[in-house]
Amino acid sequence: MGRAYEYRKARKFKRWNAMSKVFSKIGKEIIMAIRASGPNPEANSRLRALMQNARAANMPKDIVDRAIKKATNRDEAELKEIVYECYAPHGIAVVVETVTDNHNRTVALVRSIFTRAGGTLGTQGSLDFVFDRKCIFKISAEGQSVEDLEFELIDAGGDEVFEDEEGHIVIYGSYKDYGAIQKFLEERSIPIISSDFERIPVDTKELTEEQMADVEKVLDKLDEDDDVQQVFHNMR
Repeated sequence: MGRAYEYRKARKFKRWNAMSKVFSKIGKEIIMAIRASGPNPEANSRLRALMQNARAANMPKDIVDRAIKKATNRDEAELKEIVYECYAPHGIAVVVETVTDNHNRTVALVRSIFTRAGGTLGTQGSLDFVFDRKCIFKISAEGQSVEDLEFELIDAGGDEVFEDEEGHIVIYGSYKDYGAIQKFLEERSIPIISSDFERIPVDTKELTEEQMADVEKVLDKLDEDDDVQQVFHNMR
């Protein structure tokens, strides 16, 4: 178990505690996947993975169906992925991933949250050196050997494989190797429970309790915004 595991174990994502937030995130991703590559999961690997995520999150079928309907309705507003690279108080680096139908609204809200707290919005690519972008897969541990998988996944791009506290096998790889790892698992008929992308900080910054409270206020405000999909930071 390495750095990615320790980071994942320590992170606190309040938005994932609210089912409505989870469903909203997956729903938007389904819409974008369908608009990019069509509504057939057999021919759309990203959509296939998102359907697995929906099942893992116990997302009701009617909510999934609504997302599919929106995706195929050309009268619906276009959604775009926009990433903001920011600095919160006390020099904490924060990456805010959003999906929005109104860029002006979203950037104004994100900028307001940071400037009011004494933070700033950075330029695109300014935090590339702070985070490693990773893909993550979760599969059942039943009938699987962590050691064998770790060895076999080397060529597919898997760089960290371990069993978590829930009895699942977790696989980390480079962002660009998502498709190769997905193909490896599917060709071997290994059921994928869920998959996603994360940004792992190269190093973390330790703050006092008072300083942490300042940063948490920013994270809480971001959590309230429906356009925000995920937030990553390097606060220890």
